[in-house]
Amino acid sequence: MSPVRRCSRTACGRPAVATLTYVYADSTAVLGPLATYAEPHCYDLCAEHSERLTAPRGWEVVRLSDGSAPAHPSGDDLEALANAVREAARPHDRGPDGEGRGRRSADPVEVARRGHLRVLRSPDS
Repeated sequence: MSPVRRCSRTACGRPAVATLTYVYADSTAVLGPLATYAEPHCYDLCAEHSERLTAPRGWEVVRLSDGSAPAHPSGDDLEALANAVREAARPHDRGPDGEGRGRRSADPVEVARRGHLRVLRSPDS
């Protein structure tokens, strides 16, 4: 017998990377990292079959990450990075004493915010 566990799907011989467990009482399918030991009521799945997994109608699929995979940046992280790049690219006016004046008079004014969207008012109004 091979020391590498294989995908439980019929006719699939790829190595398993995830374990699927059904929680019948909660109508939930839990897909997590490959279990340490093969359990009789769990199914080992390869990467392709774990990505394409769907549950029966009315069931919920819970996907647990193993923590070893690199974390993807959140929307807040990307927004903060974009704001920092915009701020760094914005030309700063220098006064006669060499100090910056802060906000330029031609910059729009933020009046409202909803998620990542901002409502800006023209400085003319």
